[in-house]
Amino acid sequence: MENDTHPDQTTRRKLKAGSHADRFALQIEAEGYGLRSIANYRTTAEALWAAMLEADVCPTELTDDRVDHLATSIISAASARDQKHCRYRINRFRDYLIENAGAPPRSEPPLDMSPRACLKREYETYLRSQRGLSEDTIYHCLRFFDRFLTAKFGSGLGDLNTIKPDDITGFILWLRKEQNAPRDKTGPSHLRNLFQFLFWSGKTERNLSNAVPKARQPKPTGIPRYLEPEQVNRLIEVVRDHQKTGRRNYAMLMLIARLGLRAPEVTAIELDDIDWRAGEILIRGKRQLHDRMPMSAEVGEAIVDYIKNERRGPDRALFVSVKPPFKRFKDAQILRRILRDAYDATGISPPQAYIGTHILRHSLATDMLRKGASLAEIGDVLRHRSAMTTTIYAQYDVAALRSISRPWPTSGDAQ
Repeated sequence: MENDTHPDQTTRRKLKAGSHADRFALQIEAEGYGLRSIANYRTTAEALWAAMLEADVCPTELTDDRVDHLATSIISAASARDQKHCRYRINRFRDYLIENAGAPPRSEPPLDMSPRACLKREYETYLRSQRGLSEDTIYHCLRFFDRFLTAKFGSGLGDLNTIKPDDITGFILWLRKEQNAPRDKTGPSHLRNLFQFLFWSGKTERNLSNAVPKARQPKPTGIPRYLEPEQVNRLIEVVRDHQKTGRRNYAMLMLIARLGLRAPEVTAIELDDIDWRAGEILIRGKRQLHDRMPMSAEVGEAIVDYIKNERRGPDRALFVSVKPPFKRFKDAQILRRILRDAYDATGISPPQAYIGTHILRHSLATDMLRKGASLAEIGDVLRHRSAMTTTIYAQYDVAALRSISRPWPTSGDAQ
């Protein structure tokens, strides 16, 4: 005789559904989502499990096709505004089941074997293995690969030897018009990489990289524009007023204004890059070069305040988004937006039309020069690889050239 108190298989599966939904909701809660979002994730998880129960599908049978079939009715029942988010929540719960309930992993999409896709993979290997470029640069090179070939051949791939210099010039002109950035060097640079690869790999008979026009970059005729120290301080202080991001934004601008970091270097800092005992911070600079810099007390205090009172999430990047799941920034545009908002809040007029954080580096260098620092010392702080890069600041103070100038040769020095 069966024990009536012992739950049957259906009941056990229902209990298990509640357990999985609870654990999944706890995972979402740990990522920092609000109560309403947690409830939505839990409801969606329970709905998917109910659909699995009705179709007699256990987690180990949850293939791509079955998920798509089960999710259709759940997504259709959601409001038009929520359907996209509902699909995302279903995918998140499926990820949970893959990791915790033995659900099969997602099927790998079939490899695209079209000529253009094969060429793109070969180009990516070249950029990574032959050129040793960073992943960020590779990403943008591949974007321009697609944009140029689409402009020339459409969605397919034609005869690469039919590409003419006029095609390249026309594409650059179109790019300038679309981006409204006549001096942007990135597009031509990525195209040169493409045409060097095509010639190197024997895909074209001519090296068309020489046909890519160069962006006009007039040499500066004066010192880079800068802000006065009191203006810099006002900009930094005003960002602290933001309730959710004040500590983060303050620490980010402090790193630029006090240590002279570049914006991408700020967003690239990891938690493990800070040596609190030595008072140093690892800077991931240009061309994948790393430097260790001393960290001033006020910068360290700003970072500690941010970590203790505002920063959330498991990401190992120092600076992360305030929105769940608190991921690192994809690029450094966040700093430009922070500075733009600071200008608006203080009423300070930007010294140049383009609002960029480099103005804080220039302001630091100018202030150091005024206080008697040598150009060599300024170059060390800004981490210039060449002393000639720093000489632009000597236009502000000709006397500072003495710190790097060589003695004038005399007749006795002649060999």
